[in-house]
Amino acid sequence: MTRRGLTPERVTEAAAELADAAGVQSVTVAALARRLGVADASLYSHIRSLQDLRNRMAMAASAELADAIALAVAGRSGRDALAAFAGAYRAYVLEHPGRYAATQLPVDPAVAAGSAALRRSIEVTQALLRGYDLAEPDATDAGRLLRAFFHGFASIEAAGGFGHPRVPAASWDAAIAALDLTLRSWPSGAAGEPRRSTD
Repeated sequence: MTRRGLTPERVTEAAAELADAAGVQSVTVAALARRLGVADASLYSHIRSLQDLRNRMAMAASAELADAIALAVAGRSGRDALAAFAGAYRAYVLEHPGRYAATQLPVDPAVAAGSAALRRSIEVTQALLRGYDLAEPDATDAGRLLRAFFHGFASIEAAGGFGHPRVPAASWDAAIAALDLTLRSWPSGAAGEPRRSTD
């Protein structure tokens, strides 16, 4: 990519490519300028600061992830939706580790508040949990459990952290089955009584 034709969107995409190739912490204004073949100062015509660039990367990657999940779960419900949601999440982490890491960076609250991608992600998650007949506060608790598992498992796998001979995909499938069972029998509210399966 050369200086001609640079836009904030193209600069952000180049930063995302660099993050995937070298890690999100390797994305600096100087490193990105070298990748684009321009002077550092030239980038400030398209971004305000390194934090602005990180905000843009985080929002763009969040949109990609939300789109992938929404496409995967469309027309599905229950365990099928859970497996599709989880599979899209894991695939994105494994295919785009740097972009995914950008979604975990601190973002300006004003930027996050106006993000259509984050709203879409919340809406897709809420729709998934409604399929398990979960209302608040159970839905929030269950959503946090799912996020913690998806993030933890996929991040460890992406880093090559599973050394046991059993392939990670087999453990993943078993865990999705366990999560489905957990959601179907979620302890409701303060009483902590297991809910009956709707099947």
